[in-house]
Amino acid sequence: MLVGIVTAAAYVTNSNGSGASGLAVAIDSLPQSGSVTLLEQERQNLIVMNAAAKTLSVAAKPAMVNPSAVMASQQASSGTGSGSSSSSSSSSGGGVTTVSAPPPNPGTAQSIGYAMLPQFGFSQKTQWGCLLDLWNRESGWVYDAENASGAYGIPQALPGSKMASAGSDWATNPATQIKWGLGYITQIYGTPCGAWNFELANGYY
Repeated sequence: MLVGIVTAAAYVTNSNGSGASGLAVAIDSLPQSGSVTLLEQERQNLIVMNAAAKTLSVAAKPAMVNPSAVMASQQASSGTGSGSSSSSSSSSGGGVTTVSAPPPNPGTAQSIGYAMLPQFGFSQKTQWGCLLDLWNRESGWVYDAENASGAYGIPQALPGSKMASAGSDWATNPATQIKWGLGYITQIYGTPCGAWNFELANGYY
């Protein structure tokens, strides 16, 4: 059937001498088979998909977070903003999700982060689980972890040299990296749970 359609179309095109327009007229004049109808539907679908693809855009620039808004959301979810207990993961009325986790093993990078939380005004009970999950995802708590983008260290600072503000040994000392990372979280997200919730929503923090 298809060979017959192509042969007839070629004959009409040659006899009309009008090229592509003659071919279109010839195809239109032929009886519509199921195959031709399906091909036309597929062509129309491709046109729609191509038009839709042209409307897509890529957003690569990180958005800044208002620390006051994050803190307000954290306080609303905990009732008082401090001292509230949580299970492994909890959220109150669409507020900030908190995560609880047991204290880490001594002598690990995680134990340094756990010990530093109170120095930045964070509750180990309500904020440790969020920090643990955040840096597990970002670097696995590996001090020399490096991303293809150039982000470096436990908190994945970009560039890594930003951490020099916390100490000259920023490239090799987990404590220096964690100190810088907690300062960054405080300034941008208010709390580790604020940073973790942003990470969950956006894939970065």
